[in-house]
Amino acid sequence: MKRIILIMLVMLFVTGFTACNGNKTGKNTTLQTGTLAQDETYTCKMHQNVMSEKPGKCPVCRMNLEKQKMTERQKSFGTKVLM
Repeated sequence: MKRIILIMLVMLFVTGFTACNGNKTGKNTTLQTGTLAQDETYTCKMHQNVMSEKPGKCPVCRMNLEKQKMTERQKSFGTKVLM
């Protein structure tokens, strides 16, 4: 009986350890806040707050960023999520 309890505790410990370890294979994308100096930026259609100075993919939905000219109103907001 003690052997079964010991085996169950070891299995529980191993399962808990691997479950809490998380998915380490995902790409780590760092987001920064700041201002964009260029008039043309790349932005996500679904997430307008994601902007980049170069083409790439949205870190939220993985869609391609599309080129967009910034209006004066958009420039006045100042802080955006940059990649």
